[in-house]
Amino acid sequence: MTSPTDIGAAPQQDGDQGGAAEPFGLGSSPLRSDALPKALGIYPYAADLWAEGLLWGAVLRSPHPHARIRGIDTSAALALPGVHAVVTAADLPAGPDGSPDGAPAGPIVADRPVLAAGVVRHHGEPVAAVAADHPDTARLAVGLIAVDYEPMDAVTDPEQSFTAPPLHPDGNLFRHLPLRTGDPEAVGEVVVEGLYQVGRQDPAPLGAEAGLAVPRPDGGVELHLSSTDPHGDRDRTAACLGLEPDRVRLVVTGVPGATSDREDLSFQVTMALLALRTGRPVKMTLTREESFHTHTSRHPALLRYRHHADAEGRLVKVEAQILLDGGAYADVSAEALAAAAAFSVGPYNCPNVFVDAWAVRTNNPPAGRMRGEGALQTCFAYESQLDQLAARIGVDLVEIRRRNVMATGDPLPTGQAVTCPAPVSALLEAVAEEPLPALPVDDPDAEWLLPGGPGGAGDPAAVRRGIGYALGMVHMLGAEGEDEVSTATVRVSGDHATVICAAVDAGHGFATLARQIVQTVLGVSEVYIAPADSDQSVAGPSARGRHTWVSGGAVERAALMVRHQLLQPIAANFGMSVELLQIADGKITSYDGVLGMPVAEALEGKELWATAQCRPHPTEPLNEAGQGDAFVSIAFCAMRAVVDVDIELGAVRVVEMTVAQDVGRALNPRQIEDRIEAGVAQGVGLALLEELRTEGGLLLNPSLTGYRLPTALDTPEIRIAALLEERDVVASFGAKAVSAVPAVTAPAAVAAAVRAATGLPVGRLPIRPEDAVTG
Repeated sequence: MTSPTDIGAAPQQDGDQGGAAEPFGLGSSPLRSDALPKALGIYPYAADLWAEGLLWGAVLRSPHPHARIRGIDTSAALALPGVHAVVTAADLPAGPDGSPDGAPAGPIVADRPVLAAGVVRHHGEPVAAVAADHPDTARLAVGLIAVDYEPMDAVTDPEQSFTAPPLHPDGNLFRHLPLRTGDPEAVGEVVVEGLYQVGRQDPAPLGAEAGLAVPRPDGGVELHLSSTDPHGDRDRTAACLGLEPDRVRLVVTGVPGATSDREDLSFQVTMALLALRTGRPVKMTLTREESFHTHTSRHPALLRYRHHADAEGRLVKVEAQILLDGGAYADVSAEALAAAAAFSVGPYNCPNVFVDAWAVRTNNPPAGRMRGEGALQTCFAYESQLDQLAARIGVDLVEIRRRNVMATGDPLPTGQAVTCPAPVSALLEAVAEEPLPALPVDDPDAEWLLPGGPGGAGDPAAVRRGIGYALGMVHMLGAEGEDEVSTATVRVSGDHATVICAAVDAGHGFATLARQIVQTVLGVSEVYIAPADSDQSVAGPSARGRHTWVSGGAVERAALMVRHQLLQPIAANFGMSVELLQIADGKITSYDGVLGMPVAEALEGKELWATAQCRPHPTEPLNEAGQGDAFVSIAFCAMRAVVDVDIELGAVRVVEMTVAQDVGRALNPRQIEDRIEAGVAQGVGLALLEELRTEGGLLLNPSLTGYRLPTALDTPEIRIAALLEERDVVASFGAKAVSAVPAVTAPAAVAAAVRAATGLPVGRLPIRPEDAVTG
């Protein structure tokens, strides 16, 4: 049996020495240490893992979206030479209710079986798994497993889910959240209504799911995965296997970037089960099609809105019905629904709000966490409504927003006061004041670039330019009473420091930020970020910008404790307090200039360390009327989209996206700009291209040829008009998360611009060619 030390494991996200490279500390923009190897294609990912004597795992998935399993025959697969094990739900602990489905699990509600036994509830659901000595043998063996399915009627329309027979013992309703505030009898002089749809966007990670499971001598297992939540995944894996958590270790390996949860639990549990069954390391590397079946996608949504306003366009009342399709299992649907309801009006003031929001179960693919879940869907709807309202009363798109924007101290529809900085008006003005890009016809030397691309089939005379605006908002950290906590250790020895924190850098740059924090607090240039694993203290999942706030806060507190240890004896020698000493530019100096000592000299021969936690102030669940202080803090964004539309072909070219965002404090300006650009690109993808299509519950385009992602040619010029630094006094460093809110805002801005170019209502995302044809 191979020990974990024999594995050629990839380093965790950034786990290497930062060196003494400039620039230095918070506020600077050092290059990520993993940027070059990732750009060159030499960064080791989970798919590159290897261990002596490893076997290859493969999974059998359901071809039906809904069917009863009457029997499974694995004998032919087991008889195939090279096959070492075949596992089904019978090899896993039963659920708490005694159901035959194997070890139900989930991030919040444990309703999703690792391997289905009684019923399959979505296309591609795992049913059995094989371990063999070659990947081709494993896949051939999977094809030899005979499953007797009894197909059942699939419920794929979320509106039918309310009256359909229960698809699961827990029923079809994940959550109903009514939100009530103000006077239900209030009416406005102007009323606009709309019906809006948002399609199923997939995270489509560039690296498909992969990992390695190694059995341990104590009967446990070690998992090497590109996980974004090592402790959560460890605990859920242990529960599914019937093991104590300390007998499962999860090592974070080669995360290629994530905009959602990286792993479906069935993937890692099945891999671990095969390793325990065979006593040998087992590796799984999913195909692209399997990857689409394995991870969760964005919640499709149906939204009905009615806005009441006075004659000048100021909001009087908003009524809405919001329906999220959660797919076959609960995952984070209740969480997404809370954001959808709470932000249903957007960053606008309205005294009377009446919303009913539902998340339901269907036989569609499971939906889960993606940037701005819940908030994105409602942003598209409320911004579309404001465009309607502006047209109805005859004001421009900026003015209608200017008359309604909220500010710090204003309440959300949940009754919670927005106590964090909310410079929404300043953001709107920043994008509105930016000069517009020139029309191609204004430059006689420029080629007319049709929306269909250079040399497109359209007629330049049929091209119309549109300009649209949108304001978006997202919450940061967990909500509704979720306990947010992270722990970090900072150790200094000689001229270098080490940070130990299980916060996974899933592309947001936490490892670089942690290095900058220690450099700033301790004046040490060389900082090593230890790879993350579940043997370290809990840091929580990489979601909602929490690691900048919570894990960054823990690193800062630990570094400050080490700083005190370093300065205390020096201050005592000079008869002064620690507060009269400072560390800057690698030197320790006193307030009076008497002392000037290099940090390296003060640290010589010493080893100092400290461990600290960061836990933001608590929140509370929303009550039966949708009221309560449910969110720690909120980030805002304003965006202007400029598009060219061929109104005969329906082709759309996004010419430019202009962004203004409140960031609290720019800890690393270049990383902030990179994250904003990435969020805008993802939002443009949803606006025009990305949709994971289904028919009768079956996935129609589970490939990167069928699922269209924006390329560099599809990504527009992105102009950052302003990064407003109004510090949030309760946040670590005063900083706000930056990547989710541009992804939330961009689709609404693009839709508004297409609406302006065509005069059409544009009520669904992604926008299809037929939605932009006026003839």
